[in-house]
Amino acid sequence: MDLVKEKWFKKDILEFNKYLENLRDNNKIDFTKRTVNTKMEVLAIPIPVIRKITSQIAKGNFIDYLDKFNNKYYENTLINAILINKIKDIETKKYYLSKLLVDNWSTVDILKFDIKGKEQEYLNFAKEYLKDSNQFVRRIGVRILFNYTEKKDLTEILEIINSLYEEKEYYVNMAVAWLMCEIVIKNRNQAFEYLNSKKCKLNKFTFNKTISKCRDSFRVSEEDKELLKKYKVE
Repeated sequence: MDLVKEKWFKKDILEFNKYLENLRDNNKIDFTKRTVNTKMEVLAIPIPVIRKITSQIAKGNFIDYLDKFNNKYYENTLINAILINKIKDIETKKYYLSKLLVDNWSTVDILKFDIKGKEQEYLNFAKEYLKDSNQFVRRIGVRILFNYTEKKDLTEILEIINSLYEEKEYYVNMAVAWLMCEIVIKNRNQAFEYLNSKKCKLNKFTFNKTISKCRDSFRVSEEDKELLKKYKVE
């Protein structure tokens, strides 16, 4: 199928979905569905193949493709997310993100954000998403914060993290733990000062998952792993 188009019509979308269906791996559908934990229909197309397909769409008018809001399969959401990554204008990006169907961690985690020169705008964007009722939209908010882990002053970022103290959803809390692990790796002194102080408002689950992720990381020194072990909340 020719994926480089200047205009996408309804018939093209139907043909494209048929094209994807021919790439399905029936042996891996159940495994993929369980791993991703999505309610959407899954074709189990490998990510490298998804990226290759997306790169072809991106050579044409990919915005017109996005305008068709094609979300029939889980794989469609991955393609949409990777195309959204290519959008530079933050307001345009926000618009298409608002149309992205997300019910799983995988579609969220394939998203990327280039915050250079737009640090405050993206920070406001993250704060907005962290208030959303959809846990996976909130996870997007956390993922945006990954771009701030090397800031000289993390006070505002840590305050935002503290605001998630009452978060109950597993996939949001796990994203926060992952974020905190990155902060430990890239901004050790501020991270340890935060984790070992009353300023830290991480809930118990997220706090202990942060320590666990750090102890599993090859980027954290053995000395720091032993120190973090003492912080664990019983």
